[in-house]
Amino acid sequence: MKHLLMEFVKVTEKAAIASLEWIGRGDKIKADGACTAAMRSQLNQIKMNGVIVIGEGEMDEAPMLYIGERVGTGEGPDIDIAVDPLDGTNLVAKGQGNSIAVIAAAPRGKLLCAPDIYMEKISVGPEAVGCIDLDVPVYENLKNVAKAKNKRVSDLRVMVQERERHEYIIDEIQRTGASVILFSDVDVTAAIAPAISELNVDMFIGIGGAPEGVVAAVALKGIGGELQGRLLPQDEKQYGRCLQMGLENPHKKLLMNDLIKTDDCIFVATGITDGILLKGVHSTYSGKKVTHSFLTYGGSKGYQFIQSFHHSPCYVF
Repeated sequence: MKHLLMEFVKVTEKAAIASLEWIGRGDKIKADGACTAAMRSQLNQIKMNGVIVIGEGEMDEAPMLYIGERVGTGEGPDIDIAVDPLDGTNLVAKGQGNSIAVIAAAPRGKLLCAPDIYMEKISVGPEAVGCIDLDVPVYENLKNVAKAKNKRVSDLRVMVQERERHEYIIDEIQRTGASVILFSDVDVTAAIAPAISELNVDMFIGIGGAPEGVVAAVALKGIGGELQGRLLPQDEKQYGRCLQMGLENPHKKLLMNDLIKTDDCIFVATGITDGILLKGVHSTYSGKKVTHSFLTYGGSKGYQFIQSFHHSPCYVF
């Protein structure tokens, strides 16, 4: 997988560049469609037998790289791929920050095939691996993370998505004296944040999309962090969808090796609008497109940022 890492960087860069003309124009569907078309085109140039196992668009009826779609030239390694060509469609439509193009990949059968339903999630960085548990109260997790990081609970900073469903979590965190950092969208970035020391985040917790949970787990596999998740099917149809996708116990607590079963995996995100992790795509006065990407390879215990200047049709890194 590692030899394909830069090929996947080109995929998210192309998607980000395709979004540029749609930033702030109020049309999330056209923005997503442009990113999806660009991502599909670039994926089909890679020498691989790829299959989309986590696609985008099931919930919001956006243009899709659909589950089961085959991508690549058909020659080369068998690879499962999770994509979100535009994570943060509303952000792009409104010209707001933190939207990204994101992809994760692993050898066939190694990524959890998660349906597009809700997932309960908690994540930490390398220093606190082994100190979180979805089955214990929020305070217990905070206490254990604080101990692992040699901090007071009141010194912790926790990322939570600003949603009504999270009010009880926010109250519980603040009662301990810890700080809450609210964000509006793109919980892939928020789940990764505790593993990026420069962001000064200690933990992420909340309920978001299941596909995003798997994608974030791939990133944390590379950085050395930890994510736990639990699917939350809302009705019999969603429960049946879980069973159909091979999840025998949809309510099972999912650990890292349930979400991503190998170290041989890659994660790439490219910024679309400026955010806490990445700078957004932009044009220079000379007409060059500039992208900023984050990438990691499973088991590397590290990550890279790449700023690219695009002189169409060439890439300069």
